[in-house]
Amino acid sequence: MTSSNGTPVGSFENPIKFRDQDYETLRAQGLKSKKLFSDPTFPAEKKSIGMPEDPSPGKAITWKRPKDISPDAVFVEGTTGTTDICQGQLGDCWLLAALSALTIHPSLFVKVVPSNQSLNDPYAGIFRFRFWQYGEWVEVVVDDRLPVREGRLLFSYSNTRNEFWSALVEKAYAKLVGSYASLKGGNISEGMEDFTGGIARSVLVSSRTPQVLWRSLTAALSRGSLLSSFIQACNSREVGKVTADGLVKGHAYAITETHKVKKGSEEVLLLRLRNPWGFIEYSGPWSDKGNEWNSLDASEKQQIELKIKEDGEFWISADDFSRIFNVVELCSVSPDSLEEGDASASPGGWVISEHKGSWVPGFSAGGSRRYKKSFWKNPQFQLVLREQDQEDSEDSEEEEDDDGDEDKMDEGNETMSSNEKKRAEKQKKRAKQCTVLVELLQKNGRQNDQINFMYIAFHVYKVPLEQTGICLDSNFFMSNRPVGRSGKYKAQRGVWKKLRLDPGNYIIVGSTFRPDKAGEFFVRIFSKIKNTLGTNDFNCTFSYLPVMAAPVSPEDQMRVESTFNKKSNPDGRLNAKEIMKLFNSVLDQKYHLPLETVRQIIFGMNTKGRSTLNRKQAQTLMSDLRSLQSIFVQYDEDSSGTMSPFEFSVALDAVGMKCDSSVMQLLSERFVSGEPHMNFHCFVSCITRLRKLFALYESETSEEVKNRGINAWLLQFLTV
Repeated sequence: MTSSNGTPVGSFENPIKFRDQDYETLRAQGLKSKKLFSDPTFPAEKKSIGMPEDPSPGKAITWKRPKDISPDAVFVEGTTGTTDICQGQLGDCWLLAALSALTIHPSLFVKVVPSNQSLNDPYAGIFRFRFWQYGEWVEVVVDDRLPVREGRLLFSYSNTRNEFWSALVEKAYAKLVGSYASLKGGNISEGMEDFTGGIARSVLVSSRTPQVLWRSLTAALSRGSLLSSFIQACNSREVGKVTADGLVKGHAYAITETHKVKKGSEEVLLLRLRNPWGFIEYSGPWSDKGNEWNSLDASEKQQIELKIKEDGEFWISADDFSRIFNVVELCSVSPDSLEEGDASASPGGWVISEHKGSWVPGFSAGGSRRYKKSFWKNPQFQLVLREQDQEDSEDSEEEEDDDGDEDKMDEGNETMSSNEKKRAEKQKKRAKQCTVLVELLQKNGRQNDQINFMYIAFHVYKVPLEQTGICLDSNFFMSNRPVGRSGKYKAQRGVWKKLRLDPGNYIIVGSTFRPDKAGEFFVRIFSKIKNTLGTNDFNCTFSYLPVMAAPVSPEDQMRVESTFNKKSNPDGRLNAKEIMKLFNSVLDQKYHLPLETVRQIIFGMNTKGRSTLNRKQAQTLMSDLRSLQSIFVQYDEDSSGTMSPFEFSVALDAVGMKCDSSVMQLLSERFVSGEPHMNFHCFVSCITRLRKLFALYESETSEEVKNRGINAWLLQFLTV
């Protein structure tokens, strides 16, 4: 879909209107009626908070507009900065740290907080903000009623107390995910990605020397990356614990600047961090209270914009940062910003492919590779890499461990060491490969005032030419190992990995750790060359008749003859009730068929509309039912007399029918009748229905119908 000016809906220029609320229309209505906007979709009520109220009457929550809180309230005072954001009584430091990092990049900030918004006239009490959500930009409008307790903002606030843009951004994001409570706890990468549409990754501080890390972060900031860091807590009791250095464990800090100063003859590398709380600062060397600043010239202090103030912002040396902090989170608007090296390096041409999908219990939620019988049922995405990179890529995950070598002296040895040879061979190989970055994001992890992220991961497999374009079954995954993977399954919104792969055909399999976990997801691929990404699924196929053409046993022939001689009508045909008795006489008791199923079987035959069968038809169907019972027993692994959806899909394949995931889901909805498992008579009804529909499709002469394909045909008539 595109707008009237041709801009795609969901692009930054034409964002999706969250809950169909159009800012310009609502604002114009408010100005005309002279009534301040009150948002009916995110009301000033307890449910928007999403947390239990304090029972104390004196701590009751009220909702007030900015000018009712502060007479000199403004949306933005002067320019935006990191001190505009202070964390209130909500555990969303991950979001506010990302927002702090955003403020140092004006071009990115204005994407989230559109300009020309004010608390001055013309004022309608409505504001808008934009967030990236799984490949699309979404515009969220909110009224400016904010939760207040004891006269002060309950959640995010500005250090100046009269500035309200950060509190309103927080409110808009809370509306996007359901409530304020849904913001409690999270990974910084979520906020950074949703503020930029970029790719976020984690870097272990210990993987680099302090000097190399400082250079990397300096380069990343210059490219427009958002940076943050935290000290890992060993257990839940340590989260929020303040160390002797004044730092908080398990807490997100924005990295907002780097600088290099001279202390005598020594060069000191510094990083500026900010605690979203707006207070509690680092107290070690080079902190606000550190004596180290006394040795610097006033001009250098001015250049570094040193502020000796309890505002949550502080400086720390690269050496101490590397000693204390564990993880740095980087979010880049382009994969090139992830590269190490010269900040002035020109960005390469990246191509983005995106796809949305879902894990449906019983059908496409196959779990991890340890579940060998169901892993192949996970959604498969075909990735085609057509040609090698135009230029050598500067960086890879595998090379990160070698960064420390930059600090070693080149002794000019004429003979290459074994490590150098390996590195040279690796670089030679990479010159012929494609650089791809794969990211898997799970959706809707923050809903209903709760955070529920499943453990997710993805695997990449090389596919032989003869197997391209088809849905790969369990045999493929049993005999092939992945050529790339995201790593361990993680309970976070997204996982990603940068890979180098030979040109060729691949599939990407995204999965949850355990099977039968329902969820939606989003896959995106960045590559240096043009690639294609599409769903790898079955085109429904049918080979039922050859598979089921088993000869009728002499015993069954005698049984049919005897029954027909005793019970058939004068025309030599047997009615549905007698046919039911005949069929059930050869089936195990727990697999007996009800009369309605028998009627379906009869009309599935070429009876010319009659509800009876002749002897030959009865013999054929009896043979079919024996075969179906044998298959059902084979795949009913727990001998429960029922099959799970996964067992059903494999059994259907054994019958000779392959169906894509959408058809499989519809079959289950129709024939399981609301039960978690399928019994035998439903299985028989399903096979009968499919066989008839496949036969009708084969006899269809309409070119339009044939062009639409068998999958569309089945989806259309299975609902009838």
